[in-house]
Amino acid sequence: MRHLALLRGVNVGGARSLPMRELEQAFTAAGATAAATVIQSGNVVFASDRPEATCAAAAAAVEAKYGFRPPIVLRSAEAWRAMVEANSFVAAGVGPEALHLACLAAKPSPSLVARLDPRAFLPDEFVLAGADVYLRLPNGVAKANLANARLDRMFGTVSTMRNWRTVLRLLERLED
Repeated sequence: MRHLALLRGVNVGGARSLPMRELEQAFTAAGATAAATVIQSGNVVFASDRPEATCAAAAAAVEAKYGFRPPIVLRSAEAWRAMVEANSFVAAGVGPEALHLACLAAKPSPSLVARLDPRAFLPDEFVLAGADVYLRLPNGVAKANLANARLDRMFGTVSTMRNWRTVLRLLERLED
């Protein structure tokens, strides 16, 4: 079964540098087959019967060699396809330049979600769907009210964000 590992905070702004070839090797050594990275920001498409264990072992290998343990959010190819197809912002005609996706490590508790006021983040908008957060960021991610740190606090879990073009590219690679 094919999976996608999304590493948070790798090769962003010159921090936490990690060569993608070595990341692929870490996944292969952890038992993955057909491990391949997509762009330089820590996206790994791989096959494994034990994806959680594979990600944990790869993260440990990165920590041992580079001194940091990147949070990893895992999605199956099927879950990724379903997430892409369910984006209500796309259905409403919002262009890809304003769209992003935040993947959460875990589904947030209903009590946290109930306390959120979506109007507090305007002009940014979000739609929570399970452990995925669809984002419309009309002023771009650099000026967004909904950056990773805020999303982590809002939902009580680790998040990692990708722009919509990357989301679609990852889907293509998962289905190759």
